[in-house]
Amino acid sequence: MSPLDVLVREATDLSEGGPGARRVIPIRTATAGEAEVARVMQICNACRYCEGFCAVFPAMTRRLAFSPADAHFLANLCHNCGACLHACQYAPPHEFAVNVPRALARVRGQTYADYAWPPALGRLYQRNGLTLALALVAGLALFLMLAVARQGGLAALAQPAGAGGFYAVFPHNLMVALFAPVFGWAVLALTLGVRRFWRDEAPGSTSAAALAEAGNNALSLKYLDGGHGQGCNNEDDAFTLWRRRAHHATFYGFMLCFAATASATLYHYVLGWQAPYGFNTLPKLLGTAGGLSLALGCAGLGWLNLRRHPLQGDAAQKPMDLGFLLLLFLTATSGLALMLSHASAGFTALLCLHLGTVMALFATLPYGKFAHGVFRVAALLKWAIEKRLPSRLKLADD
Repeated sequence: MSPLDVLVREATDLSEGGPGARRVIPIRTATAGEAEVARVMQICNACRYCEGFCAVFPAMTRRLAFSPADAHFLANLCHNCGACLHACQYAPPHEFAVNVPRALARVRGQTYADYAWPPALGRLYQRNGLTLALALVAGLALFLMLAVARQGGLAALAQPAGAGGFYAVFPHNLMVALFAPVFGWAVLALTLGVRRFWRDEAPGSTSAAALAEAGNNALSLKYLDGGHGQGCNNEDDAFTLWRRRAHHATFYGFMLCFAATASATLYHYVLGWQAPYGFNTLPKLLGTAGGLSLALGCAGLGWLNLRRHPLQGDAAQKPMDLGFLLLLFLTATSGLALMLSHASAGFTALLCLHLGTVMALFATLPYGKFAHGVFRVAALLKWAIEKRLPSRLKLADD
């Protein structure tokens, strides 16, 4: 059961344990955000003008009422393209004030905190995303710089790379000891969070067809096309594909950087080839392409985020969004600068900044905007499974 706000009542159950037997029945009470999603979805369910826009609306039509679990499912199924806001005849300033992107965005932000493990860290990052990201980078980078200075003095921070590259500054085993626990924590926390999300409203058995459809929709960002292939609404009701392109550049840039790290691990442990590697090797080629794509994608998403229409999304989440984008951007740019600065003074200080940024990124992955990608894939898989089930109207207490 997810860590949503829960009330508990006792009820007499005559069907189990004989007359007078008592059991505890959990009752979920909707938060204000979940109640707003239920309200706007009930209006949309009567209208259905936007039924072909994205997966949210056909999933909506399978329900007569919307539980908190339904609200979180639909919120993470939404890609916040904004098309339904500008198409809606009941959007503000209409008295119904239907704003589907904002209602779903607020619950989506609640998902990151409610399903986070442990929950307190999710709530902390949600409130102070940008500040926490900058503080972590500064603190971790300073810690690494002080460690280097303690061994070789302040002059060591201004030295160029030696023959061993960054392993001459931080030995390989030390790097593994520093980063493996942080990365393992991120994987564990994300896994536990998504497991709660999945079990809260399990859609049924997974099939190969559902997995293939969900994977294709996630990798292609199908639902960032506004339902018609022209793209999202960002600043106004004009359509643009730039959000989709920037998301693609960011995601695939991140995956290329991850592939660079994985190939370097293969080089080191399987082939016995020690870093640093040449520019024509797989780790450097993948890392360079990934770093450039990641930096450009983050810059684009940051620019679009700052110019987003005020009615779209949840303005309270901007610090969290920008904090995550800043961490990704600093990771990419500091990595690229590090690659070009082997013979330059200050290499060691730059290395400390890069490693501090990467460690801060790993530490906040389960609690920031990165989590939305994981929850969204889970929601897409839920929908791919659900749409293959016999059609029935779902009540909130099913």
